[in-house]
Amino acid sequence: MGQTIKTKAQFGNKASLGEAHLETDFILFRGDFRLKVHFKDISSVTARDGKLNISFPEGAVIFYLGEKAEVWADKIRNPKSVIDKLGIRPTSRVVVLGIADEKFLRELSKRTKLVERKLVKELDFIFYFAESVKDLGKLTSLKTYLKKDGAIWVVSRKGKEATLKDTEVMAEAKKAGLVDNKVVGFSPTHTALKLVIPKDKRTT
Repeated sequence: MGQTIKTKAQFGNKASLGEAHLETDFILFRGDFRLKVHFKDISSVTARDGKLNISFPEGAVIFYLGEKAEVWADKIRNPKSVIDKLGIRPTSRVVVLGIADEKFLRELSKRTKLVERKLVKELDFIFYFAESVKDLGKLTSLKTYLKKDGAIWVVSRKGKEATLKDTEVMAEAKKAGLVDNKVVGFSPTHTALKLVIPKDKRTT
């Protein structure tokens, strides 16, 4: 989903070897200590001599990333929009089912003019809001409207308001002949899990 590098991190008086994970909106370090830094909380980021320097409310951390330091700094300074993370292109044919997020709908309409009002064949993406495992019973039917390399994004609540677990979505996806391959933070209150037809099951 993101990028992972084995590295050394220095945070205050703590230093450790471990793994740094660059995700779409945060960096996670796991070593002798664990640290998670959200992009939105970062006050400054610089890359110099192979070191990524980040300042945030809890202090400053240095990741020793070598040639990847500037690459990561750029990704932090210029994070992808949700529409980009979801993979929507100007040529994408899309349908939205049960999602009323005005910001998403507005950005979607700016990105592509091929937003259908109802299910039609040969869709690139289906955005489907699910509240329960019962709602996921429709995945088998929804799959028939996709292009062979299309995807269903299952959007659900996250955090304390969550009514579905990712593991439940994955299990129901498997029953429908789908596999998950990406998770995106859809909004501050919702998450999105991408489901696709396995490559060896796609008909020509």
